[in-house]
Amino acid sequence: MTLRSAEWFEGRDELGLQSRSVLRTLGWTQEFFDGKPVIAIANSWSELNNCNLGLKAVAEAVKRGVIAAGGIPLEFNTISLGEELMKPSAMLYRNLLAMEIEETLRAYPIDGVVLLTGCDKTTPAQLMGAASANLPAIQVCAGPKRAGCWKGRELGSGTDLWRYLDDYRTGVISDQDWQEIEENYSCSIGTCNTMGTASTMTILSEALGMMLPGTATIPATDTRRLVAAELSGRRAVQLVRKDVKPSQVMTRQAFENALRVYMAIGGSTNAVIHLIAIAGRLRVPLTVDDFDAFARTTPTLLNLQPTGTRLLSDFDTAGSTPALMHELRDLLHLNCLTVAGKTIGESLNTISYIDPAVIRPRRDPLYPSGALAVLHGNLAPNGAILRTTTASEKLQKHCGAAIVFEDYGDMLVRIDDPDLPVTADSVLVLRNAGAVGVPGLPEWGSIPIPKKLLLQGVRDIVRISDSRMSGTSSGTVVLHVSPEAAVGGLLALVKDGDLIELDVEERRISLLVPEDELDRRRAQWRPPVPVHLRGYPRLYAEHVLQPDEGCDFDFLRPRSDEELAFVPPIVGRS
Repeated sequence: MTLRSAEWFEGRDELGLQSRSVLRTLGWTQEFFDGKPVIAIANSWSELNNCNLGLKAVAEAVKRGVIAAGGIPLEFNTISLGEELMKPSAMLYRNLLAMEIEETLRAYPIDGVVLLTGCDKTTPAQLMGAASANLPAIQVCAGPKRAGCWKGRELGSGTDLWRYLDDYRTGVISDQDWQEIEENYSCSIGTCNTMGTASTMTILSEALGMMLPGTATIPATDTRRLVAAELSGRRAVQLVRKDVKPSQVMTRQAFENALRVYMAIGGSTNAVIHLIAIAGRLRVPLTVDDFDAFARTTPTLLNLQPTGTRLLSDFDTAGSTPALMHELRDLLHLNCLTVAGKTIGESLNTISYIDPAVIRPRRDPLYPSGALAVLHGNLAPNGAILRTTTASEKLQKHCGAAIVFEDYGDMLVRIDDPDLPVTADSVLVLRNAGAVGVPGLPEWGSIPIPKKLLLQGVRDIVRISDSRMSGTSSGTVVLHVSPEAAVGGLLALVKDGDLIELDVEERRISLLVPEDELDRRRAQWRPPVPVHLRGYPRLYAEHVLQPDEGCDFDFLRPRSDEELAFVPPIVGRS
C-alpha cells in the first residue's frame, strides 16, 4: 500500500529533503525511517491533570511497540482536559481538543495514531477527532487510580466525596476529619476509581472496538498498563498496513454494542452526549431515544459505585469489560470489527473467569433494566435524562412545587439560606447552566440538598436543570433538559411555586402551567445577554448544538455523505 506520509518523505526534490531532515534531527538514520508507516502518539499528559500523569510512561511503551512492529513513532502533546481544575468545565473544551486532534492528523505526515486518553472529556474528544480525520487509530487509557482509605474504608472517587461533604456541611464529621479525607482522597495518579465519566467512556471505547479488549480497567500503576500500551503500538502499525479506519470499526452495530454495555455498567449520564457526538462525526444515526430503548431491554449487571458498592480494581480482577460483554453475548453484534484485528465474538471466545459478586449474571442482575431513562414532555420536548439506578425509587413518580435558581451563582448564594421555602416535596430548578447559557454545560446539575433539609435527615429531592452532573454523583437528578433555558426552552419560563410532575415509568417530565399563561411568559422573556464577547467561548456559544445532538459544533458534523467522504487535498507544504 502507498503510505500517506510518502507525500512528504519520498520525493527527491527539496520538499522531500526538507521533510526527511526533520526526522534526522531526532538522531535517526534514513534506514530507520525509510518507507515505514508514521504512527503519531497523541499524548494528553499534563501536570495540570493528575488523571493523565502516567501517560508519559505509557507513551514510551507505545513507542517500543511501534518500533518493534516496523513503524516510526512521533509523539505530540495536546491540550489536557482535567476535570478538577478546568473552569467552568472541561466540557467547554472537548470540541476544541477534537478539532486539535483532527487538524493535527490532517496537517502532518501521519499514517495512523495512538490516542492516549485519561480524564472524562479526553476519550470522546479523541474519538471525535479521529473519526473525522478517519486515519487508522487505536486508543489507550491512563487507567483508574488506586483507592485511598479513611478510617479503614476505601474512598470511591467523587461518590464518597459528595457523601462526606453532606456530613461535613451538617457537622456529622469534623474539620479534622475533612482534612484527613483530603489527605487520603487522591493517593495515586489515574482516573476516578468509580463508574464516573472517565471509566464509562474508556469502557465504551473498548466496547466500540477502539481499544484492545480488557485494557480499559487496568489500574494506572499496574505494569500491565505498559504492556497494553506496547501491544497497542504494535497494533497501530498493523492497522495502517491493513488500512483499518475508525469508520470501519465505529459502525451503527458497534454503537448498539456500546449502548448495551453502557446500560449494563450503570454508566455516567455524560456518555449520552459523548456517544451521540462521536456517532454524529460518522453520520451514524443515534438519538436519545435509542438510549431509552436499550435501557428497557438491558439489565444492569455491574456492582460498582455509585450504582453498586465496588470499585474499578474489583471490576478489573472480576474479568473486566470482556467478561461483562460475555454475559451480554446474545444481545451483542458479535461480527463487529475491533482494532485488535478480531471480531467482538472472537474476542469473547477466550473468557475464562467472571466474578459474579462484581459482574452479576443475567439471571440475577443488580437491576432488571438499564441505568437510564430518557424523559420527554413540555418541559423537555427534545429530551432530558435521569440515572434511575442512583435515584430514589419513591421520587421517580412525584409532583412538587418549583424553587427556581436563575443561575449557578444564585443557587450557591441561596441553597443554604435558612429562609429558603424548601420542603422534601419541593422540586429544585437550576437554569441558564447549559451549553449556551454558561457556556460549556458544566457539571452543576447535582444541586446540593439544602442544609435545612439535611438537618432533617432528607438526603434526596427532585432536581432539574439544563446542566450535567458528574458520573460519580447520585440522586433524583433530571439533566440535559433540551432545549435549554438560554435558547428559549420552557425551563426559562418556570416560576417559583409552579407544579412540576416527574413520572419515570411513563418517561414524562411536565410543567403543569396552563398554555395561555405560558404564552404570556414567552412574550415577556428575553434571552440572557452573552457574557463572552470574543474568543473561543463566544465561538462555542454561537455554534454548539444542544445535548440531544451531542453538543458538538454545528460546522463539525458532516451534513451529507459527500461531506463525510471528503478528504482535503494535501497542498501548500512548506
